[in-house]
Amino acid sequence: MPGPKHGKTQGFAKPKDAKGTFRRILGYFKPYRWQLIAVFIGIVLSSGANIAGTYMLKPIINVYILPWVGSEKPDLTGLVGQLAIMAAVYTLGIFGTFIFNRLMINVSTGTLLKLRLEMFTKMQTLPISYFDKRTHGEIMSRYTNDTDAMREMISNGLPSFISSGIRIIGVFIMMIVLNPILTAICIVMLVLMSLVTKLIAKNSSRFFKARQESVGKVNGYIEEMIEGQKVVKVFCHEQAVNARFDELNEELRRNTAAASTLGSIMGPIMNNLSHVTYAIVAASGGLLGVAGIIDIGTLGAFLQYTRSFSMPIAEISQQANNVLSALAGAERIFALLDEPSETDEGKITMVNARIAEDGGLEECAERTGIWAWKRPDGSLTRVRGDVRFNHVTFSYDGEVDVLNDVSLYAKPGQKIAFVGSTGAGKTTITNLINRFYDIQQGEIIYDGIPIKEISKASLRRSLGMVLQDTHLFTGTVRENIRYGRLDATDEEIVAAAKLANAHYFISHLPEGYDTVLTADGANLSQGQRQLLAIARAAVADPPVLILDEATSSIDTRTEAHIERGMDSLMKDRTVFVIAHRLSTVRNSNAIMVLEHGRIIERGDHDDLIRQHGKYYQLYMGMFELS
Repeated sequence: MPGPKHGKTQGFAKPKDAKGTFRRILGYFKPYRWQLIAVFIGIVLSSGANIAGTYMLKPIINVYILPWVGSEKPDLTGLVGQLAIMAAVYTLGIFGTFIFNRLMINVSTGTLLKLRLEMFTKMQTLPISYFDKRTHGEIMSRYTNDTDAMREMISNGLPSFISSGIRIIGVFIMMIVLNPILTAICIVMLVLMSLVTKLIAKNSSRFFKARQESVGKVNGYIEEMIEGQKVVKVFCHEQAVNARFDELNEELRRNTAAASTLGSIMGPIMNNLSHVTYAIVAASGGLLGVAGIIDIGTLGAFLQYTRSFSMPIAEISQQANNVLSALAGAERIFALLDEPSETDEGKITMVNARIAEDGGLEECAERTGIWAWKRPDGSLTRVRGDVRFNHVTFSYDGEVDVLNDVSLYAKPGQKIAFVGSTGAGKTTITNLINRFYDIQQGEIIYDGIPIKEISKASLRRSLGMVLQDTHLFTGTVRENIRYGRLDATDEEIVAAAKLANAHYFISHLPEGYDTVLTADGANLSQGQRQLLAIARAAVADPPVLILDEATSSIDTRTEAHIERGMDSLMKDRTVFVIAHRLSTVRNSNAIMVLEHGRIIERGDHDDLIRQHGKYYQLYMGMFELS
């Protein structure tokens, strides 16, 4: 019985610790501290140039322009000099802008590179149960949508916040210096703009989170339908599938529209409020000018500062949405990184060994065909393939037992077969041998060692598996077979292919063993893909083999050839076989008949036939059908 199917996409939780998430993001900037210092200097230059250039309007107007009013021959020498200085200041600001924008590209791409590497590395350590509970689309959205949101925040959002903050502070100081009365008017309008920003951001964050959740659902559904396209067509479910997709797509549209609406109105609202502020300040400044409290140059510079004061506030308001989206995505990414890794308390490892001069075992680097369990004290015990289940009870969800008080043993070199109806627990037994899942009760013993004491990497390296659902990777046929053992030579690959009876069809492929396979080997038949999976297991040359419906997609004639070839592969190895074709298990040393998670019959073929029990019924029924 396989593990639980992919469940629904989990809802996106509201960030519990936005400050903590942001601090965690900042931790990824440590390798770029010197670049960030340069970024900060660039931002200061850019903002400072803008502030200084604006202040220069006051002397230009008061000292050079106003005295020319009514003059027939004005002297432009001083004005040209002031304009040259202003141009130099703004050029310095442009250089600073270029510097911090260019460096932030390095910081953002490098940070996301590290995050993606951490996510992918972490994903390799997660238990199978993690993937059982989540759709592939949900997991993929963390590599795409969430990282894109973080990229936008790091490359644009953070520099904009810092730049806007510096400009706000600098402009505010200069405004106080120029005229405190007009500055007070700006402060009142600033409070109003802040209240509006807070109100919009509070409502938009909810929709941004809902949008990301909807994106995960849509991606997961698309991925699932692509994989199951044949099933959809066979059962004519196109309309039902389209209807469900319409529902998910409509949900995504609603959430995106709501988030985008609130996000898009913030900018216009801030701009309009800034225009109102400008008009009020201009009118108030005019009155102060008439009263002789303020000169024209000061008013001109102040009005320009008013625009400069409103613009960074509007920029911060617009970037607030990006920050909210990025923090939501970052929390999802960190949730993956914080998932508990697959525990491995095993200290015993499997090593290559050879016979020493004294007749004992000694560890060696080369492959000798002899494996040994190496204990922490350095002692070696030969790997024999003795596997035993002692009163094992197991449940995937902790509620419904899939296996109930199962006890069995496989002596070294024996072929053990499991038969029974779908859901009886056959595949679960092989999953437990691999420790894809841990049992709740009982124990599994491997060569007299509880498997929990064996490191998972060594345990799984000692087991060769051929599954009913084959998976081939993008690459050549040769590379796919070599996946079973990366140091296998070309000669060993060909030998494994011949053993699996795959050499003939491989030789007739356009490029033979160098034929490139894509889309999970879509250019091969299901039977050919399974032959490659068998060849992959053969080249691994493991002490124990697990064949889970390994020949289910192969015709009977080919199956007979493969079984003859695999006899040599199975020689002196413990083999576990799961098969619906009872003809493939007849020569097993022991056959276990499972029903509802229990072993109801055991024995070899002849014993079970004489018992006239469940196996007898299955066998005779198949015989009659054939």
